[in-house]
Amino acid sequence: MTPGRIAAVLVVVAGILFGALGGEYSTTDWWTLRRQVQEEDSAIARLQVDVDSLGKLAKALETDPAVQEKVARESFGMLRPGEIEYRLESKKP
Repeated sequence: MTPGRIAAVLVVVAGILFGALGGEYSTTDWWTLRRQVQEEDSAIARLQVDVDSLGKLAKALETDPAVQEKVARESFGMLRPGEIEYRLESKKP
């Protein structure tokens, strides 16, 4: 091989390496960004499920008397007339 041909091959190889690994936005940077986009898409999907669940709960709290009663009993300790509340406390040593 002639020195000019070796130089041309080295320039081509250097160009390929620079295109893959160097520069402001290299291929490895692109792969990293792609992975981050996939992770963010997954996080958005999980949050959308949470938002949907909370929306259903809010609607149930506004319209469903059974859910309203359950929340009133559990959160605020409310009782119906004639009911007696029993509390069990553990004995401290």
